[in-house]
Amino acid sequence: MDLELRDKVAVVTGGSKGIGLAVSEALGREGARVVVGSRTESAQLAALRARGSVDFLSVDLADPRGADDLVRAATERHGRIDVLINNLGVTTPRNDFLAIDDSEWRRVFDLTFFSAVRASRAALPHLLADGGGAIVNISSVNARLPFPMVVDYSAAKAALSNLTKALSEEFAPRGVRVNAVAPGPVRTPFWTAPGGFAESVAAEAGTTAQQALDELVPQQMGISTGRISEPEEVADLVVFLSSPRAGNVTGAEFVIDGGQIKTT
Repeated sequence: MDLELRDKVAVVTGGSKGIGLAVSEALGREGARVVVGSRTESAQLAALRARGSVDFLSVDLADPRGADDLVRAATERHGRIDVLINNLGVTTPRNDFLAIDDSEWRRVFDLTFFSAVRASRAALPHLLADGGGAIVNISSVNARLPFPMVVDYSAAKAALSNLTKALSEEFAPRGVRVNAVAPGPVRTPFWTAPGGFAESVAAEAGTTAQQALDELVPQQMGISTGRISEPEEVADLVVFLSSPRAGNVTGAEFVIDGGQIKTT
């Protein structure tokens, strides 16, 4: 299927690893011109850039000026923006709500929620000027299933899901579609990196991080397929929603969680 993304300009926040990296690579394969904003460039992202698939801008999206800098760089290089992927998010495994101070709440909300607010505010005038486009926000099942272990992240993602619907209502009549994708556990550094969630689960269960990710997490979270998602699976859904082939889809949130959420 031709997704009609060739030569479209896509901006991806937090695209140096995980879901953002997979989305950037998938957009590049479809012929889009991709601009990734992240504080650092991973080896995998550098390889994409070397192949000519993406451009990279080192930017701190927790800084209120970061989103404006990223959008400005994209428009200066390519003259327009057609797609914005708000992917950036961050959290740390928690054991005690009472130990999370205001500064940490602000850090998580700045990176997970306000980065999307600022990037959308920066990109929307360009999307509107060019006749429309698409914004896809990477939310999480934690917006609906708030876990104490990620209480701040869950709250930030709930706010992002709410923002998605509000923006879709305002801007759909002007040609901009806004949707969200809500993954469950995905095999990314969010889970697999040292100190990540897999190690936390493994420590409690007395097993290895690999076994926790492959067996315990799907069991404990009631994932019907018996496995967590791969970043490429999430990316395929994101890229479809970015494309004109999803031209009448807006204000929707698509869960990709292997059946973890049981309610309709």
